[in-house]
Amino acid sequence: MPQDGHLIGYARTSTTDQQAGLEAQLRDLKVAGCRKVFSEQASAVGDRQQLDAALDYAREGDTLVVTKLDRLARSARHLSELVDRLESEGVTLRILNFGGDAVDTRGATGRLMLNMFAAMAQFEREMMLERQREGIAKAKAEGKYKGRKPTARIKADEALRLFRAGKKVAHIAKELGIGRGSVYRALQTAGIENYSGPPA
Repeated sequence: MPQDGHLIGYARTSTTDQQAGLEAQLRDLKVAGCRKVFSEQASAVGDRQQLDAALDYAREGDTLVVTKLDRLARSARHLSELVDRLESEGVTLRILNFGGDAVDTRGATGRLMLNMFAAMAQFEREMMLERQREGIAKAKAEGKYKGRKPTARIKADEALRLFRAGKKVAHIAKELGIGRGSVYRALQTAGIENYSGPPA
């Protein structure tokens, strides 16, 4: 169990990043004085078991260190939740490269900077979504918007064809890469005779 004041590093690369990216983070964290480092390859939206482990490992007085903010938080909301959790447990968050400088939440200035960054990131995301909605509306008005490829409908038709060919639901689900529930819904929608759905 760590004593107060330990630096705990966390490094992450996405599942598509080069191993060199992770090694560079590990090197920077060691240089910063982290004796205990948690690292993983995980997508921006996937589970982060090593981050959870680092948060559980940290004790009051410790500092969680990351090289950049995007290695830690998946969204402005996630950042806010992490900072709140760390503060409630008496743990400081330190980012080694935050716009070219190091910043941490030990002081009011660092907390303010992180909060401002989170607010700006959220604002940018909302603006991006608004531009996306406007672009879709314009494309629809001009008759150019086709929407997403109806893969669910295509797979439902294929599921029906396989069922009528004598395939079992489990086999259909595996072959098409969909859940059994999707197969059941496709059959129910098609009004298959004598089909009452999965057993209770």
